[in-house]
Amino acid sequence: MTTHPVSPNTVLANALSHAEDVLTPRVLAAAPERVVFVVGTQINGAPHIGTSLVQALTFAAATRISDKFGLPAEVQFSALDNAPYAFVKDRETGNRYQRTYAHALGEQGIADQIDNLYRPLFNALSERLHVPYSVETYSQQQAGEHFRRTWLRVLPRMDAARWWLAPSTGTAHLRIPCPRPACGWSEKYAQRTRVQPVSAEQATVSAVCLFHGEYEVTLDSTGEGYLDLATLYRNLVKELAVTSTDGTLHVMVKGGDWVFGSQLVDGALQAVGLTQGQLPARLFCPQIVSDTGAKLSKSLIREGRAPLPEGAAPWMLDTRDWPGSLPEYVDRLLDMTKVVLSDPRHFFRSYSAGELSRMMTAPTARSVPAP
Repeated sequence: MTTHPVSPNTVLANALSHAEDVLTPRVLAAAPERVVFVVGTQINGAPHIGTSLVQALTFAAATRISDKFGLPAEVQFSALDNAPYAFVKDRETGNRYQRTYAHALGEQGIADQIDNLYRPLFNALSERLHVPYSVETYSQQQAGEHFRRTWLRVLPRMDAARWWLAPSTGTAHLRIPCPRPACGWSEKYAQRTRVQPVSAEQATVSAVCLFHGEYEVTLDSTGEGYLDLATLYRNLVKELAVTSTDGTLHVMVKGGDWVFGSQLVDGALQAVGLTQGQLPARLFCPQIVSDTGAKLSKSLIREGRAPLPEGAAPWMLDTRDWPGSLPEYVDRLLDMTKVVLSDPRHFFRSYSAGELSRMMTAPTARSVPAP
């Protein structure tokens, strides 16, 4: 049995009987026919324990909401294949260019990456908790007619939203990779990218490629051209798009580090016309932190810029290295989600990497009753 943590009370935890109750107002207000829990991950390598925990909690929360309200629930895995794969610097301007995983690996390479690194866990969670799931890459999403039309609809209102999406500069980063064969490089911070709306159905984007010079791409609802939006900008369009889905309540599931960024996304959504009641439902899962309180970062540790936290194990950075079978890993993970969801005090908090390792591996249970 997974050990229980010692968790302090908080304002939010004190207001709830169960962690999933935080979604009750949204379900009651929307009166949906079904609930879709959307969990996104940058597929830039093997998942670490924080990714697995959020994904397991997504399936577990879907089960609990389905049982509580008698609604069908499912999980949608948003595979962010527009994560940066490589960077290069322009010696003349100092501007940085990037190439995404989608452009570096290609469609089949991305599919193989998802199948090898993510589907085994998703399949196991879906089977164990009887929650169906689907997978959509960002490349597929950005090419979809509804996403494109939503982006085009936002363009005339970007003056109101841009300072929410980029408070330091007011320039929301939009990257249109060079369309020339085998290229796909784009300016990371879009310093020389210009967007010109042509009509309600079309926009023209001009940019400069490090290797091929100036280029121009016309974007419309057909999916031509690759629309790579920076993180906050992408979330604005994605979340605005799902507000118009009749009969479906979308719940955006994110790690705790997103609490701060979502304030800006909410501001941008309201700047383009949404009311407070139309903002998407969100569920923020526990964040895994190092002994300094910083988010556990596999990239910083692998680059030698941060040590492996005390009490943590190497498998936490690459879950494929778990010293056991996948079924055992899923068993331990689901046991831990039961503990985390057993009391709102356990859910709405962060966990050190060492504490999480202990919860995944220690056989003896201990519990502190609520006062």
